[in-house]
Amino acid sequence: MILGLPQATELNKFLPKKTIYAKFNMKTSQRDRFDADISRIVIANEISQDTTTLAKGDYIKTFFVLLVTLKRVDYDERNIILLSKLISQKILFVLQYEEKARLAVYHTKLMQSDWKVIDKLSIQLEGANLDVVCENIIIQIGGIQIEQGNTLDEQLAIDERRIKLQKQIDSLERQARAEKQPRKKFELVQEMKELKKQV
Repeated sequence: MILGLPQATELNKFLPKKTIYAKFNMKTSQRDRFDADISRIVIANEISQDTTTLAKGDYIKTFFVLLVTLKRVDYDERNIILLSKLISQKILFVLQYEEKARLAVYHTKLMQSDWKVIDKLSIQLEGANLDVVCENIIIQIGGIQIEQGNTLDEQLAIDERRIKLQKQIDSLERQARAEKQPRKKFELVQEMKELKKQV
């Protein structure tokens, strides 16, 4: 049993890499990169109206848990993003390397939890329907704090903007410290103050 999910959701279907290569016409470079990181893929669980007490959502009728056994801990995240885009269903990834594992989900970007011993890894199926459950899983994995009145996508966009602004501020701060001309230094500090207001 994986993630403490109900037994009725268990599938345990092996998904051969060759099938993925053939179905999605992967280029040799993609194939090599994929093969360097991923040892095997198992469709571990199917979360749906038929396998749980949850109602289907307006957008999500079913989602799958994929157990991906990794060959190395410093895998290329592009492989997980590629997998999530190749398979049209919503996917919750369990990325396992030796005795440890982490959860991952792709929603506008790849979000990943911390590494834990695989037996300690669990996920809560919270919500009245699968749309809400999926949203809550994304929030759990991404460690997202939803500010009042925001949707998940709005909050992600706000957080992304904050990160970009903070990077700009840090860059301006470094430039201001290194700048010798007082006027130029003053301009950089003013620009930094404006960006801090936006944050």
